[in-house]
Amino acid sequence: MYDLAIFTEWLHFAVRWVHVITAIAWIGSSFYFIALDLGLTKAPNMPDGVSGEEWQVHGGGFYHLRKYLVAPAEMPEHLTWFKWESYMTWVSGFALLWLVYYLGADLYLIDPAVADISVMTAIAISLASIVFGWLAYDQLCKSRLGQNSTFLMVLLFGVLVAMSWGFTQVFSGRAALLHLGVFTATIMSANVAFIIIPNQKVVVADLKAGRKPDPKYGIIAKQRSTHNNYLTLPVIFFMLSNHYPLAFATEYNWIIASLVFLMGVTIRHYFNCRHARTGDPTWTWLATALIFSVIMLLSLAPLYQADKAEDAAAAVITPTQQKYVDAASFEEVSSIVSTRCSMCHANEPVWEGILWPPKGVRLETPQQVAQHARSIFLQAGVTHAMPPANVSWMEEDERRIIVNWFRAAQSGS
Repeated sequence: MYDLAIFTEWLHFAVRWVHVITAIAWIGSSFYFIALDLGLTKAPNMPDGVSGEEWQVHGGGFYHLRKYLVAPAEMPEHLTWFKWESYMTWVSGFALLWLVYYLGADLYLIDPAVADISVMTAIAISLASIVFGWLAYDQLCKSRLGQNSTFLMVLLFGVLVAMSWGFTQVFSGRAALLHLGVFTATIMSANVAFIIIPNQKVVVADLKAGRKPDPKYGIIAKQRSTHNNYLTLPVIFFMLSNHYPLAFATEYNWIIASLVFLMGVTIRHYFNCRHARTGDPTWTWLATALIFSVIMLLSLAPLYQADKAEDAAAAVITPTQQKYVDAASFEEVSSIVSTRCSMCHANEPVWEGILWPPKGVRLETPQQVAQHARSIFLQAGVTHAMPPANVSWMEEDERRIIVNWFRAAQSGS
C-alpha cells in the first residue's frame, strides 16, 4: 500500500503537468487573439468583408493577418478551431480536483472549524456549485439583463463576491479559493464549449449553405469572449493560492478573493488599451498596486481560520488518522517530527526568517502528525525534500523509521 502513495504522488504530478501545459496553450492563444483583434488596423484596398489587418514578425518570418467580419466569400477548405486547449484544461483541472480535494477531503477539502460535514456532503456541495455556477451565469447572460454589458459585468461581480463568501462558509480556506477558481474556470470553458464554438459553427454552416448569417451569433460569442478575457488572471491567482496561506488561511480570505477579481479587470484593461492603441492608462498600475496593498493588509490579520481549524481538529482524530496513531513507532515518529520539523511547522515558528508555518502545515501535535502522514512519508521518508537542505540534520535511521511507520499503518500492523 505504501507503494500506492508513491504512485499517487506521481499521478498528481502527471495530471498537474498536463493541466499546466493545456492551460498555457489555452491562455496563450486567448491572450494572443485578444491582442491581435484589438491591434487590427484599417488599410487601403482591403478585400470586402475585412475589418482590419496587421503585420507581425516572429521566428524570423513575417505574417500578414486579416480579420473577416463574418467570413470570406469562399470558405477555406480547412479551418483551425481553438477549442481543445480549453476542454483539456478543464478536464485535467477537474481530474486534479478529484485526486487532491475529493480523495484527500479530510485533509484539504473539509475544515471542522468551518463546517463539520461529511466527505460525501462536501463533494456533493462542490459538484453542485460547479453546475450552479454555469447555469446561473448562462441564464443571466441570456436574460434581458445580459443586453447591457456593463450592468451585466457588475452583476456578475456581485455573484462572484457572494460565491467567495459562500465557499469560505463551507470549505477549508485552501479549498474555498481553489473552488472559486474552479467555479470561474468552468464558466470560461463552458463559454467556449456551449456558446462560442457552436455559434461559430452556425455561421460557417450558413455560409456554406449560401445563407446570410445572423449577426447575433457573433455578438453573443464576443460578449462571452470578453468575459473570459477578464476572468483569466483571477483564475490563475486562485490556482496558485493553495501554496500561500496568507491568501487562504485568513479571516478575510473571501474579501481577498473578491479584490482579486478587481485586479484582474485593472490589469487586463491596461493591456487591452495598449493592444488597441487607444492610450496608455497608467492609472491602472496605481489601482492594481492599491488593491494589492489592501490584500496584503487583510492578510496581516491573525491567521484566525487556521488557528481555529487546528483547535477544532486537535479534539477529533478521524478513523483515517487513527490508523497512523495506532501504528508501531508512532511515538518515535512524533518525536522525530517534533525535533526535526516543528521549528518551522509550528503555530509560532522559531526558525529565523520563518514567520508562519509553510503552506499552513503545523506538526506540533499527534493529530497533526497523523493528519499529514502521507506528506511526511513522501517528503522526509522516501525523499530528502524535508527538512530543506537537511538543516535540522535528520538522520537516515530516522527517515527509515518514518518509512517503516507509514508501511505499518498502511498494512494495518
